[in-house]
Amino acid sequence: MLRASIDLGTNTCLLLIADWDPGRQEVARVIGDHAEVVRLGQGVDLSRMLHAEAVERTVYCLKNYAEEVRAAGGRPEEAICVATSQARDARNGAEFFERIARETGFKFRVISGDEEARLTFLGGLLPGMSAERSAVIDIGGGSTELISLSGGRSLDVGSVRFTERFFRSDPVSDPEFWACQDAIDSELDALQTWRKGLDRDFKLVGVAGTVTTLAQWHLGLKNFQREKIDGSVLTRGDVHRMTEDLKWRAVHERMQLPGVTAGRADVLLAGALILWRAMEVLSFPEVRVSTRGLRYGALRL
Repeated sequence: MLRASIDLGTNTCLLLIADWDPGRQEVARVIGDHAEVVRLGQGVDLSRMLHAEAVERTVYCLKNYAEEVRAAGGRPEEAICVATSQARDARNGAEFFERIARETGFKFRVISGDEEARLTFLGGLLPGMSAERSAVIDIGGGSTELISLSGGRSLDVGSVRFTERFFRSDPVSDPEFWACQDAIDSELDALQTWRKGLDRDFKLVGVAGTVTTLAQWHLGLKNFQREKIDGSVLTRGDVHRMTEDLKWRAVHERMQLPGVTAGRADVLLAGALILWRAMEVLSFPEVRVSTRGLRYGALRL
């Protein structure tokens, strides 16, 4: 059975088209998997409004996605579409989604942070990973989710949100970097009780653009290769070193690194810092990388 899902986040818009096995509740075959950086959350942290340019970028992307769904034999009206942090924060979100439905057929559902975390956990695990022994981290543009079967939560800590809030210099200054790190650590403290409830040997699984970009850079891949990125491992030391490397580079210098694109370069430092501090504060020695995530979990809705 053909199903399509869209994960519209603060930085990226992802489309998954797949053959879905309703009995086993899993993807039988991926038909299309698309990602575009739309930066819908541009300025939302400060203004609580969707920026006009960000809206137009996203509308253009979704019109193209509607054509992809039709070309695969599906109907945009039947796609499962979820929106996350920026839509929860923006005062003009309802107006935006009415326009999307009118011009593309996609009908979006704005999900809570807790539901985002649950669906990300269900969708993020790769075949062979144990749900009972895994925790998932999803670093988005506006929020970060940490979740296991026993619970977890969504934090208002994201790569776009914290880049806009803390980083004014290029390269960033030491005081900017330390202020961002302190704010991340403060938010992560709320998860100490959750972490203490997990065995020390729980495996951390990382999903979304920050983690997959760091993995691509770590592996030296000029082009995105899902089969090599899925299941790859970054140690806490690897992530720390990459964070320090990004810190002294200007944004245009980061784009010289394997896998780092123009739409990711300016926010990658904040994303890497969030990942490193999560691994440090919550005592995870390594993270296993998955190219799956919320768009896979949304197919269960």
